[in-house]
Amino acid sequence: MLGPSGHIDTFSRDRLPPREQWPEFLLDGFDYPEWLNCGYELTDAMVAKGFGDHTALIGNGRIRTYKELTDWTNRIAHVLVEDYGVKPGNRILIRSANNPAMVAAWLAATKAGAVVVNTMPMLRAVELGKIVDKAEITLALCDTRLMDEMVACAKESRFLDKVVGFDGTANHDAELDRLALSKPVRFETVKTGRDDVALLGFTSGTTGKPKATMHFHRDMLMIADGYAKEVLGVTPEDVFIGSPPLAFTFGLGGLAIFPLRFGAAAALLEQATPANMVEIIQNHKATVCFTAPTAYRAMLAAMEEGADLSSLRAAVSAGETLPGPVYEQWMAKTGKPMLDGIGATEMLHIFISNRFETAQPACTGKPVTGYEARIVDGEMNEVERGQVGRLAVRGPTGCRYLDDPEQQQKYVRDGWNLTGDSFTQDEDGFFHFAARSDDMIISAGYNIAGPEVEAALLAHDDVVECGVIGVPDEARGQIVQAHVVLKAGIVPDEAAIKRLQDHVKAVIAPYKYPRSVIFTDALPKTQTGKIQRFRLRSDDAG
Repeated sequence: MLGPSGHIDTFSRDRLPPREQWPEFLLDGFDYPEWLNCGYELTDAMVAKGFGDHTALIGNGRIRTYKELTDWTNRIAHVLVEDYGVKPGNRILIRSANNPAMVAAWLAATKAGAVVVNTMPMLRAVELGKIVDKAEITLALCDTRLMDEMVACAKESRFLDKVVGFDGTANHDAELDRLALSKPVRFETVKTGRDDVALLGFTSGTTGKPKATMHFHRDMLMIADGYAKEVLGVTPEDVFIGSPPLAFTFGLGGLAIFPLRFGAAAALLEQATPANMVEIIQNHKATVCFTAPTAYRAMLAAMEEGADLSSLRAAVSAGETLPGPVYEQWMAKTGKPMLDGIGATEMLHIFISNRFETAQPACTGKPVTGYEARIVDGEMNEVERGQVGRLAVRGPTGCRYLDDPEQQQKYVRDGWNLTGDSFTQDEDGFFHFAARSDDMIISAGYNIAGPEVEAALLAHDDVVECGVIGVPDEARGQIVQAHVVLKAGIVPDEAAIKRLQDHVKAVIAPYKYPRSVIFTDALPKTQTGKIQRFRLRSDDAG
């Protein structure tokens, strides 16, 4: 039963999927009052708890305390309500790179009772338009350095009435900032229900119409009070760093919600290259890092050159499954385990993770407290331990698509969330990633998981990175094809192909070796570091 709503604009609640299509929610241990605003809980409430003078955000040459962040967001919230007429339940789009101003805009809009849609700076007007239309957004807040595409979107949109610029640097010299400076630092946070939608997380699908996942105010706190508290053990002394965009729920959790919930600090980078992250880790003694395996490989190389990353106590691998060799190299170099985990936009954040005390290579770990997981077949029957099947999960968060038939057709079944991943579970209960369900390669009747072949290739000294796909083959149906980036100085010839093929045959079952090897200078990736295997398939087809 949904709790009370403080929304005047009922768009979001009206478009929740029918209750019979919801997954089962397991809420024991996550008790929040009926009236709850997560923006308030991450700012004003933290000041009331005595964190006012603690550092909250680091970025663009400035350090901001919790008191400064609270005052800043309250001023912006006044502007949204008084100058732009924002009503509880209105949707507000935010367009920016990772910087403190984006966090402030998100928190202010949440305090004003709005439903926030965070978007990536790389999106173009056409892509923004699809999001605006889906969520019927009337107001956008945009970093002034990224206005062109947002303004172009507004010109073509039948919903978007107003685009307001804010200064993503530290100068506070834009329309939103100038208006905010004249406002009081106290704001009576809008009374929202714990079951009111606070965030629409648009999935990062590669094709088709955008899909919006719907997350309540309580959901935003549960991921911190679950994963961040149990697995990371966040303390006020922690400093977070990472590369995932705040526009993705993974980045929003790891670089904003988690630190702010526990009085910790977040160091935000607009250009989160491995080199920039190494610099910030050293300068600010960062303790928790969220990034992709490829970035960790670059960090390992930086350590070889003398970089001091000893302040890191938690290295969380994001975006891609963590190859065993990367884990082992990091462990050998730092003496500290890496934490692999799996999350999803539909689930908001990580729901299965390794723990410090039981971490192991090529393992995703066990469910986070509050979640249950199982491996099932096509009929939702649990399969035997060690057998590859579909990952099904349920817990305190779960899938609610905004007006989308895939809610029931693809993602939710019999009360369980189906993530689209293939996994195995061993006799000790640990979960092991096999592949995205649509990335399983079936060759001559054998099921071959591409990531397993990638891990074998990455263990070879000649390989910097690689992506493995299945390609059509008349005799076998499919064969394994590896796209490989070689280390500098290695000749990409037939001898190199044979070395790699022989190596794979020696470390995993020989039938899994790549019968096709293509050398390339770089692999296509998303902004979060995920290898875009669909582009490898497209390149092969074309």
